[in-house]
Amino acid sequence: MAGRPPGAPPQTTATRPGAAPASDPVTARLRKKLRRARRRLRNAGVDYFRGGAADWPVLCALALLVPLLILLNIWLPGWAPPTSLVLPILAGALLLRPGSLVVLYALAALGLSAESVIHTGQRVASDNPEAYVYGVTPGAALVVGAAGVGGLLLAQFRARVGVPWWGGSTMLFDLRERLRVQSRVPALPSGWHADMALRPAGGQSFSGDFVVAARTGPGQRLLEVVLADVSGKGMDAGSRALLLSGAFGGLVGSLPAHDFLPAANGYLLRQSWEEGFATAVHLVLDLDTGEYELLSAGHLPGMQRLAGAGRWEVKQAEGPLLGIYDGAKFEGVRGRLNRGDVLMLCTDGMVEAPGRDLTEGMDRLMGEADRLVPGGDRGAGAGAAAALIETVARDINDDRAVLLLWRD
Repeated sequence: MAGRPPGAPPQTTATRPGAAPASDPVTARLRKKLRRARRRLRNAGVDYFRGGAADWPVLCALALLVPLLILLNIWLPGWAPPTSLVLPILAGALLLRPGSLVVLYALAALGLSAESVIHTGQRVASDNPEAYVYGVTPGAALVVGAAGVGGLLLAQFRARVGVPWWGGSTMLFDLRERLRVQSRVPALPSGWHADMALRPAGGQSFSGDFVVAARTGPGQRLLEVVLADVSGKGMDAGSRALLLSGAFGGLVGSLPAHDFLPAANGYLLRQSWEEGFATAVHLVLDLDTGEYELLSAGHLPGMQRLAGAGRWEVKQAEGPLLGIYDGAKFEGVRGRLNRGDVLMLCTDGMVEAPGRDLTEGMDRLMGEADRLVPGGDRGAGAGAAAALIETVARDINDDRAVLLLWRD
């Protein structure tokens, strides 16, 4: 090698002139152990917050909090009353498994007993026992016991569901947002507009009404929309609506238009739900010509506002409810949306009311729509669907959904 005398030993990083000395092996091992411990701690934290790790670190932390609260109660009873033991109990109900929670409760019970004994001794030893106001009262014991019972029920519910409390709420939020995204009508070509609004019963987050929409066909020139109403309302029907919306979303565009409702009917029959029926209306709209077909499964008819005639026309398609019997047939009705026309689809929550039949409810809905939809007196566009719910079905305790499609 050039620059090295013959017979000289090869220069390494450690022996090369000017090179930094090799690191201390002890320091290197310590750094390696520290990195490994940090990695294990991080992985344990991630696993715990995903609900898949042991909860003994949290149990140890809460178990140490119990004697701390007991000491504070003895030294500063005015600032740390016996009911302060509710704090680790509530934290344990959210973070611990039922078995670990029982251990924490046992420690809290021992701590409450110790507080009672110590305060009783201090009362007896005081110069004026009648003036001694601190101690464990029956009311405080009842409060701590009630918090323990409620926390144990909550922990058992979490264990049965199989997700931690923060994961369960996140999962429900994610499901709700996915349903909302799936219910959006896709972007339409110039001259076409859509407006949709959905209100669950009782102001809840989940509804038995849902919409599935997609652009299909050659060049995505067809708009397919399914408006469905699952039996029940609110949270009772929300779980079934979530399942059906995913299934319907997979079927839309994957089958010919006349095969969608038979396939959806077969899917419901296979679920074997006690209350397993649903209504649905399937719209297939040609965005080039404005021609459409409505296929119904026991759903309310569509309503079309004819701009030239200035009146509404009911589009009634025939078909049984989904999930009632196999081999059901669904007949469609055809129409055409010309410029200025409006097509309105809705669920029965928009027109049903005690003491009023569907025909009267539909007449009222179409009358209000004359004022709110494009071409009416106001010429409103976006927001007309929500305004219809507020004016027609604001006080109805049922799931409500309305979809408006119009053409300039």
